[in-house]
Amino acid sequence: MKDLILASTSVYRKTCLEKLGLPFSCDTPHCDETPHNNERAEQLVTRLALKKAESIAHKHHDALIIGSDQVACIEDEIIGKPLNHDTAIEQLSAASGKTVRFYTGLCLFDSHDQSYQLEVETFDVVFRKLSQQQIEGYLRKEQPYYCAGSFKSEGLGICLFKRLQGRDPNTLVGLPLILLSEMLRNKGIDALV
Repeated sequence: MKDLILASTSVYRKTCLEKLGLPFSCDTPHCDETPHNNERAEQLVTRLALKKAESIAHKHHDALIIGSDQVACIEDEIIGKPLNHDTAIEQLSAASGKTVRFYTGLCLFDSHDQSYQLEVETFDVVFRKLSQQQIEGYLRKEQPYYCAGSFKSEGLGICLFKRLQGRDPNTLVGLPLILLSEMLRNKGIDALV
């Protein structure tokens, strides 16, 4: 089996990939993640998932490299990681009673022949109507300042939602495992065998 490399420093993606039980290592991707002018969410995550994988390919000559990128959108406007309390309040206030759509770009790059599979998986989070007290309480308890959309669905953030809609809940964490499993099977790797 070829080496499997996760082009990410995210502990969430690493933990997610461990669910497949396949041996892998991680490497830090190097690429400019600045969105291009008028770049839609789907275009951005597709471009960055590929760039992340490509950025480490020169170090891994016969490997399958996983690149992934994710953004969240409210009414087609990209929202990023809040990085601070005030921005998190703004994001959760804007999400209250609305649907936040997550776009996750996933790339499986074969460094041997430079071929790749590249797709986007979406996942919708429908928020309950939230009071300022609930938003403040949540942020005080979980402090999700480095998470797109200002919440952690795998933690207390689940209490913010009315429902989740999508084919793979791992997409919300940033690594759609159903899609990744399909891509790996296309390369002859089946986690079940």
